[in-house]
Amino acid sequence: MFMNTLSALQPVKQGRLKALATAGAQRISALPDVPTVAESGMPNFDATSWFGIVTRSGVPKDIVQKLNTELNRAIRLPDVRERLENLSATPAGGTPEQFEAYIRSERIKWAKVIKDSGARVD
Repeated sequence: MFMNTLSALQPVKQGRLKALATAGAQRISALPDVPTVAESGMPNFDATSWFGIVTRSGVPKDIVQKLNTELNRAIRLPDVRERLENLSATPAGGTPEQFEAYIRSERIKWAKVIKDSGARVD
């Protein structure tokens, strides 16, 4: 079993690897015929990698808003969107508040996974 996005995409498209499923909640545009793990029999499975831009605390709201506006504009540009999708990324955009809520939900989700697994740091 191998879970990866960036390094596996080209070998899959070239037919050198067979993708059995993608780990996110939604299919990815780069491999539209590959089902998700959830579609393949493990309901609610979502182990999506994500990237975002954050600032230190205390940055003035007007600066955060300007950065957010420009980043949302950039990911809507066709060439930027195409490059991201070719890396199997799904550009999302949104507000700083939405991203903060998403980070919070990810922390809660993965804390539960770690706790339920019994994993410990030695």
